[in-house]
This record gives sequence, structure tokens and C-alpha cells, in this order.
Amino acid sequence: MDQTLGPVVVTGGGRGLGHSIASAFAAQGASVALLDVQEGASEVARALGDEHGVDAIGVDADVTDPADLESAFALVRERLGVPRILVTAAGITQLKDALEVSPDEWRRVMAVNVDGTFFAAQAFARGLLSTGASGSAVFISSMSGSIVNVPQRQSAYNTSKAAVSHLAKSLAVEWADSGIRVNAIAPGYFLSDMTRQFTDENPELARDWTSRIPLGRMGDPADLHGLALFLGSEASAYVTGQVLGIDGGYTAI
Repeated sequence: MDQTLGPVVVTGGGRGLGHSIASAFAAQGASVALLDVQEGASEVARALGDEHGVDAIGVDADVTDPADLESAFALVRERLGVPRILVTAAGITQLKDALEVSPDEWRRVMAVNVDGTFFAAQAFARGLLSTGASGSAVFISSMSGSIVNVPQRQSAYNTSKAAVSHLAKSLAVEWADSGIRVNAIAPGYFLSDMTRQFTDENPELARDWTSRIPLGRMGDPADLHGLALFLGSEASAYVTGQVLGIDGGYTAI
């Protein structure tokens, strides 16, 4: 890992796909900050740092609260330096018929998935602009931002991820002159801890999903590592404003 691109901030980094991606950067020698609203981020970061011999911190932060994020990024700058890579992995899903979704449920999905991505990107960019440094933001979107999943109903989630994908393109154009690249990764069905719990409880749905994937399996969190590292590093210096799918071929059919 090119050390000029560290440190790395990962929202939702205390668990799931966020933690897995943070581990990939740490394995390449990058310092990492895990931002998470769930308790235990500090302990997870300490274990990650010990495993890979890097500086790693956990910061309690609610991505729906701009002031909370500004404080979290200020702490990261103080402890690790100005973040050069941002991965926005904080997100929630919702499987529910549209007519059953309450206003509060709809707003919660948008708050975490869309607002949280935007506020994190703002805090990240402000730090870079204050020093004139370049950087790379990697949003975790979803294939659900461009297709409609079946047979489950998840209109709120799909809409939020479509917004995340377009936000990446919009900010990429706006911030290009400032040396800040912005791209999005659009995963398909991945076996995160949360997804694995759901599929264990709903094996028929898991079989239905898998039957629609040309590669014949759901993704392992490690399948995201290569793409995340590529987008964060100078290997992708001419890549910005892109939404890159990684779904085993699901959206190809």
C-alpha cells in the first residue's frame, strides 16, 4: 500500500463488510480508523492493529449526525493524520412491502444510507481541502441501486442505494479539480455476518438468490478486498465517478 494514501477511515468499520475491508487495508500496512455507532469499535480496532502491526483506532460515531462525524474526523486527524481514503460501509437494509413501510422507517433507511454517506464525504473532503492533499472516497452502494431485487420487497433500500451511486458520480465531478476521486462499489449478495444470519433463517430465499447468480455462489467478504484496494490506491488514479459492480454476474442477465 502506498503510504501517501493513508490513513483510511471506514464507516461501519466495526463489523461486517466494513471491518473486512478495513482489514484488507491494514494488511497492506495502512493505518485505519473504524467509525461505528455500535459499541466495541475500539476493541475491534485494537485487535486489528495488533494483527497487522499498524495504527488502528475505533471511534464511536453516528453517521446520521454531521456534528458527530466532524468530531470523529477531527479525532482521526489528531491521532493518525489527515485521512486520504474513505470507505463508507455503514448501512442498513429493510425487507418490507412498500405499503407497510412507515414514514419513520423510510427516513431511517435514507438517513443512514444516503445522509450518512454524504456527511462522511463532507467531513473527509474538508480535511483534505484544508491541507491541499489528494484522496479517494469509496462508497459502498449495491447492485440494488440499478436493479430491483426479487422475490423480496425492499423499495426503500433500493432507492437509497441508487442515491448513493449517483452521489458518487456527482461528487466525483464536483471535486475532481481538488484532487479527490469518488467511486462506488456495487456489491451483489454477499455473506456478511448479518446476511449469513438471515440466510440461515431463510434457506429457501438463499437458494433462490444463489440460483440467479451465474457464478453459482454468494460473495465472500474477501471478494471485495481487491476492488476496494484498487480504488483506494494510486493504481486507479484515472478512475473517478464510476459505479463498479461485483456480483458474480447477477446484473449481467
